Amino acid sequence: MDCPVLVIPGHGNSGPSHWQSIWQASSPRWHRLEVEDWDHAICDDWVSAIHRQVTELGRDTLIVAHSLGCLALVHWAARQALQIRGALLVAVPDPSAPAFPASTSIGFTPLPLQPLPFRSTLVTSTDDPYGSASYARACADAWGSKFVEAGARGHLNSSSGLGDWPEGYKLLQEL
Repeated sequence: MDCPVLVIPGHGNSGPSHWQSIWQASSPRWHRLEVEDWDHAICDDWVSAIHRQVTELGRDTLIVAHSLGCLALVHWAARQALQIRGALLVAVPDPSAPAFPASTSIGFTPLPLQPLPFRSTLVTSTDDPYGSASYARACADAWGSKFVEAGARGHLNSSSGLGDWPEGYKLLQEL
């Protein structure tokens, strides 16, 4: 990537075997969202962190968001006028799903459903315990995102056995 990239992990952050961490380790132009507490997510704190870091990185920034990071990014986009190059949204969780960590993820609902002001691709799995493919498709439609179904791959995280996930990296390069 010849532009800055901001990685926005989900709840709990992404460990070293997560494709986000593997991608980030490949270049000094990649940055990770900096929040105080990855295990008790407060939407306003994450939105402020995204805003601060995108302001520093500039409008040519690409964002790679996973899970709860997708929801934080959508909230940021609804509140800010900053333009970015684009975003890859992976494994968007449904806040009403039983597996959603509602007690430790505050302020992420209601979810903004207006078109994003930048190009985006949303990738989902057909067996994600945090959100159905139909929920993800509805989000992609509302946000104006390209929709990609990756098959039965779980939550598209390190437990999914994706490694450096070349298919996902190709989608990012298309942005």
